[in-house]
Parts: sequence; structure tokens; C-alpha cells
Amino acid sequence: MGNPKGFIEIKRKEAGYRPVKERITDFGEVEQTLNAEDRKLQASRCMDCGIPFCHWACTVGSKIPEWQDELYRGNIAEAARILQLTNDFPEFTGRVCPALCEKSCVLAIHEEAVTIRENEASVMEQAFSAGLVKAKVPAKRTGKKVAVIGSGPSGLSVAARLNQKGHSVTVFEKDEKPGGLLRFGIPDFKLNKGIIDRRLAILEEEGIIFKTNTFVGKDISGKELLNEYDAVCLTIGAMKPRDLEVKGRELEGVYFAMEFLTQQNRKIAGIDIPAEKQISANGKNVIVIGGGDTGSDCVGTAIRQKARSVKQIEILPKPSENRTDDNPWPYWPNTLRTSSSHQEGCERYWSLETKRILGKNGKLTHIELNELEWIKNGTRWEKKIISEKPLKFEADLVLLAMGFTQPVHEGIADALKLEYDARGNIKVNEKHQTSNPKVFSAGDAASGASLVVRAIASGQNAAKGIHEFLNA
Repeated sequence: MGNPKGFIEIKRKEAGYRPVKERITDFGEVEQTLNAEDRKLQASRCMDCGIPFCHWACTVGSKIPEWQDELYRGNIAEAARILQLTNDFPEFTGRVCPALCEKSCVLAIHEEAVTIRENEASVMEQAFSAGLVKAKVPAKRTGKKVAVIGSGPSGLSVAARLNQKGHSVTVFEKDEKPGGLLRFGIPDFKLNKGIIDRRLAILEEEGIIFKTNTFVGKDISGKELLNEYDAVCLTIGAMKPRDLEVKGRELEGVYFAMEFLTQQNRKIAGIDIPAEKQISANGKNVIVIGGGDTGSDCVGTAIRQKARSVKQIEILPKPSENRTDDNPWPYWPNTLRTSSSHQEGCERYWSLETKRILGKNGKLTHIELNELEWIKNGTRWEKKIISEKPLKFEADLVLLAMGFTQPVHEGIADALKLEYDARGNIKVNEKHQTSNPKVFSAGDAASGASLVVRAIASGQNAAKGIHEFLNA
């Protein structure tokens, strides 16, 4: 610990966001950066706690006190090295992670946590700028071949780890570019896609082969994969969206969130979308159903597309501003979260349930919602409709951002006749091995929809299990 009084002398300072009036005119990253000296001061606030709860909360087990100290001392190369020991892609998590670590920082007791996430992003950007992040080509190959299906964070993590063990890895991606959720699900204003391409260039230089526009299960069969490769890992995500089963769901103007978000990301990438297939919020009254991160991403995207109005609907009650007695530190705080998108001009509503969607001539015009009261019955919460008559909002575009239920079974998962768990996820053991011993699975496909950092950790664990299998 370079400065034992850092946490006393230095206040938490966040980089903050670009001005609203400026950032809503483009899809550039909204978050600003602090200068190198300010960043060192923020790193000096780390207390090097006897029990680092930040490390405990981090899914990839980041050695946070160690690399914070190196950042404070200006040793960027060592800070980046320590970061990458446990996290294959800290430049991703430094941008899009909800920072489980910060919520468990001892200083979070007084809501003055170390700016761990921002510090992480800063370390990696400085390291890349200085040419310190370089390809590490394995000295020799084992002769074993592994196929990874899906190139999201878990797939890239599996591939990176196994490649470093000397195995020959091929990543199959159904879309036109690798990245999965990182590329097509997360808006550019949160994660510039050049950040992904920069890392992919390193992975390719290290020997990983990427085959895009290849739909495994259609363009190549499961049988062919099993014959050609010594092991297969499915990292296909949990891409089956939760639907809204109400009258009027079929009306024109109602879409899943990912249909909207992936299309905008493709537009920014320069891909031409036929006019008749474009989903635009321009000049429209937009309703986003779902209060999570995906819903927030829809809000920010709709605002940038110049929507007339944006409302976000959540079925659950409004969270408290502060922790409640049954939600103590160092656990994740179930408190109100306000994103950069919410700050840009969005009306938020809680305890509302969609009753029906109304339209005229097959097109959406309004949405009706019931007001709810949540009543605790033992350990369970039950909803009760309390409105005498439903609320009615004008709507030209409704985006369903209610989460995802499971991986898509149709295709490679069904073709390989894999077993599923009670929630419909691909069933795996502690080594991420499926019911077919030669097939493994990681990330959201095996655990259900979750965080990028958890997908990376899952990929790392799966790579360990696959390596042991190949060496058995």
C-alpha cells in the first residue's frame, strides 16, 4: 500500500459522463476519462484490507489491492500483467461490468468505494497505448483440436485459455464478426467495437482461428464437429427472449429488445439494413418493458434515434435509494440504479404490468397497464392489481426487454442430444462437461443469462475442464 492515508486524504472521484446534449447526438462512448495523475490518486485510496472483500466479490478473482498499488506507483506494465492473470479481457469489464467489487469494497460502507472499474479500464488503455499488450504465441502445439461454438465473452475466454495451453482452437460464429453479445448486444455508447477488434487481432496472432458466418448445426453438423475435433465447447449464450403473452402482441411495432439493439449496432458498423426491415424510434412514442440493463440500453438507443418520448416500465416495485437491513454490505445492493441512459430523458415507472396492447389496422397505437401492489406472503412476494382502470399510454414502438429464459435448443444443442437442466440451460458437471463427455458448455448457455464477467469466469473454468479431459 503506497499511501496508507490515501483513503482518508483523497475523496472518490469519478470520471463522469460527457454532457447529455453532446452525447445523445452520437454513439460514441459516454464515459469520460481522468488524467493519469488523478487516476493514481484514486488508486492510492485502496486500503489493502486484511480481508479484501473486493477480491471475494469479483467473479474472476481479480487481485485488486495488488494492481491498484502498481497503478498508484505508475507501474502500468505490472498492473496490466496482474489484471490479466485472472481476467482475459479487463478492457471489456472495465467498461461494462457493474463492478461487484466496488459494492463490496470496505469503503463502500460509507459509499466511498475505490473506483476499481474505472481504474481497471485506465490501466488497460495505458497498457495498450504503450504497446505493452502483445500476442503470446504458444511455443509448441499439443496436436489436440478444440471447436468453440460462439464468440461471446465466455467463448473468447475458453479459446484464449486453451490456445495458451498449446491446443489448436477454432471458434465458430454464426454472425458476420466475432464478439457475440459484446458486439451485437451492447451499444457502442457503452463499448466501442474497436476495443473488441483490438483484442481479436491479438487472439488471431496467437493462433486462434475464427470462422464467421458459420451456423453450427446447419452449415456444419454436430457429427462433423465430433469427428474432426477432440473436444467441443458450446458457448451459444441464453438467447431465447422472455415473451409477453398478452392480447395485441402480434401488432406491428412490437419487437424484442435484441432485434432493436443488434440492428443499430450493425448500422454503426456500416451494414446496410433494408428500409422495410428497419426498426426506428425516430419521432415515435417508445415504451420499453423491462427495467434491467437491456432495457436501459434500449432507452439510450431510442433517445439517440430521436424518439418523441421514452418510457421504461418495470413490473417490480421501485427499489430503495439505500440498502435495507436485510441487504447488508458486502453483498450486492438491491438499490435503485440510474444509468447514463436514464439521465438522458426517460420516464421510469414501477409496479406496472402490461394488460394488453392496442392497435389500429394491424399497427400498434397504445398500451394498457395495470397498477400493482406487492404483498409479502411468508418468504414470497405476491402481486395484486390495485388500479380501478388500467393506465393507457400512447405507443408507436414497444420494446420487450424482459430478459432471457434459456439457450436456443434448436440447432446444435438438440442435434448433439444434450441434456438440459430444470431451467432449460445446458446441463453440465463441475468441469463444465455435458451429457456427452466430448462436449462442454460455458457462460450463459450453461448458467442462464448473467454478467460479462461471470461469462469470462465460466469460460476460464470450462477451459480448465477441457484441458484436463484432453490430457486424460
